[in-house]
Amino acid sequence: MAEQQGTEKEVIIYTDGACSGNPGPGGWAAILMYGEHRKEISGGEVSTTNNRMELTAAIEALRQLKRPCRVTLYSDSAYLVNAFEQGWLEKWQQNGWRNSKKEPVENQDLWQALLDLTRRHDVRFCKVKGHHDNPWNNRCDALAVAAIPNTKP
Repeated sequence: MAEQQGTEKEVIIYTDGACSGNPGPGGWAAILMYGEHRKEISGGEVSTTNNRMELTAAIEALRQLKRPCRVTLYSDSAYLVNAFEQGWLEKWQQNGWRNSKKEPVENQDLWQALLDLTRRHDVRFCKVKGHHDNPWNNRCDALAVAAIPNTKP
């Protein structure tokens, strides 16, 4: 992404994850937008879950930013957005990474990586309706599905 001297740049990010089976092969994708610049990234894993792909998309997108930025990150994943916007992450950390059922929080490795990145950037998470009329979300979905590894025997 282009860098701007002296001020915190504002970046818009759309992310999505997809899985063929849950668990199964999965893909993730992100679109980063800064001014007129746009960058698409994607990747996949042979054996994963849809939630891991949603988190990976956000992590990989934020890793693209070379300096601290003000970010609006759009996702159709309630799991991702609610963890930040409804305070789930704070509660999990206060409870020693245990959820409300006193069980270990799933995907803790990815949550911790994402937390580290959100400490570097000013990130606001916004929920969008999936598979609807948002062209950026639809493009992310297409990229994530296309990134699912071919796992034919």
